[in-house]
Amino acid sequence: MYDDPIVPLFGPGPPGSRALKGLYRDLDLPDRGRAGPWIYANFVQTLDGRISLVNETTGIEGVAGSIADPRDWRLFQELASHADVLLSSGRYLRDLKAGTAQDILPLGGDADFLDLHAARRERGQRPQPDVLVISASLDFVVPQLLLDQGRGIHILTTADADPKRVRQREAEGATVHRLDSGERVSGQRIAHTLTSLGYRRAYCATGPWVFHTLVADDVLDTLFLTTRHRLVAGNGGTFVAGPVFEPPADLRLESLYLDQGSNVGQFYARYQVLSPEEE
Repeated sequence: MYDDPIVPLFGPGPPGSRALKGLYRDLDLPDRGRAGPWIYANFVQTLDGRISLVNETTGIEGVAGSIADPRDWRLFQELASHADVLLSSGRYLRDLKAGTAQDILPLGGDADFLDLHAARRERGQRPQPDVLVISASLDFVVPQLLLDQGRGIHILTTADADPKRVRQREAEGATVHRLDSGERVSGQRIAHTLTSLGYRRAYCATGPWVFHTLVADDVLDTLFLTTRHRLVAGNGGTFVAGPVFEPPADLRLESLYLDQGSNVGQFYARYQVLSPEEE
């Protein structure tokens, strides 16, 4: 599955093709960003910008088979292998309970990913990243499996969160942090909480609204983006959703690879989010 090579098109490193496996696993990634921890995100999209599709029968939105790809999923796992904590959302946990989410939050236990568990051991990391859930409604259930894996579960919510749901999530084993007033938790408070909890690398494994918050509040450092060479149309989401950025968020391309090992080709790009003084 991972034997077909990928071709570097831009960025550092030797010319010529290389193996897909290990592309992100072996990167010397930062452990600090401009807002404290290094916060990075990853999405897979089609050429028409879809990261998900609405099922016309059920009305449920999710990552469709026409978008997902095993080779990209391998790289998703490689990026997760560096993380101290995964950023997730209440919606993801609701999808997980409904059986429409992709995974129980990596790292996966399949044989294909055993090298990633070994890499974490070599770096002195815990077997699995902790999880930090960002939610105003707290309308979800903490998965018992995450607790069984020995993972710390933190929930960031607003000061106005329903006290009953706060107690429910705490009874399920999570630590709840009640932060900003209003409808959302700010990106700056997310970064501050990550720092206070001692996390150095935070992997955003959530959706377009939390991603928008991180970008709008200038705490996101890096975006990894897979673009499949495919058009799917239909009703679906893009990887950022929310009000117009004022000013726009500018990014600098750091590396770009071409993968033609799938039935459909795709690009793997890494972008650095520029701070205002760099723009």
